[in-house]
Amino acid sequence: MAIRTIQRSGSRFYFNDDFPDIKYPGVTSVVGMLPKPFLAYWQAKMVAELAVDSIDFVQQMVDRDRDGAIAYLKGAANRYTKQRASIGSNAHDLFERMIRGEHIGRVHPDMEPYRRNFAAFLDEVQPELVRAEDVAWSDEHRYAGSFDGILRLRLDDKGNPHPQGDPALVMADWKTSKDTYPDVALQMSAYANAEFIIAPDGTREDMPDFDGAVVLHITDTQAAFKPVRIAEENGQPDVFAFFLHLRETFRWDKEVSKTVLGAPIWSTGGGLVTGTQRRA
Repeated sequence: MAIRTIQRSGSRFYFNDDFPDIKYPGVTSVVGMLPKPFLAYWQAKMVAELAVDSIDFVQQMVDRDRDGAIAYLKGAANRYTKQRASIGSNAHDLFERMIRGEHIGRVHPDMEPYRRNFAAFLDEVQPELVRAEDVAWSDEHRYAGSFDGILRLRLDDKGNPHPQGDPALVMADWKTSKDTYPDVALQMSAYANAEFIIAPDGTREDMPDFDGAVVLHITDTQAAFKPVRIAEENGQPDVFAFFLHLRETFRWDKEVSKTVLGAPIWSTGGGLVTGTQRRA
């Protein structure tokens, strides 16, 4: 059962060719149901900074093509997001090759700091790769997603990497964004609680039990390895339960919300349609 993906209405769905009518939303699309009120401010700030920092150029654009100038300013946030996504994709490709033990020669200068920081992580933490870039698949809750890695670590009694520590199986994620954010816990709890792992050749096996989860936040200037709570712990609620609430919100947004409004039975345009009129 080889898995493919498709984009619909801004969301990613996973499916296989044997059952094309079954399409499960991606984990990141489900997590995307979280409210993000800060985005409006951030997008406005990006436009304002671009306008102020290049005011002469923008004025020249306005003189030639007002609509073009508006489109240029309006697209500031999207251009930045695409640029960061490209860096993230290239970095993830590099990290997978490195953790699989592939020889890495010269890389693009933009990627060299990421390579150096990831190499330091491999050298000092000594993770053992169990799986990488496979699909977590849940038939019970109807979602899927590609995880970065499953690692086996050696940890001391305080949870720190140590070559003589006890082995621990963890779900791992690489982040190249400006910072790490709490929603990574939702993402990783979903992967860890899926029932199956599906390899690129379609091979399916049961998802193992995990001792925890970790995120490697890695940029061009630094790398930080952090534990991530994905289950009920020390009286704190189960993170996965919150992901399931978002899964229902996704179903409302993409499916149920389209069924709740009927056609007008009265409007100012024509008034009430009587039975006599309908039978005429």
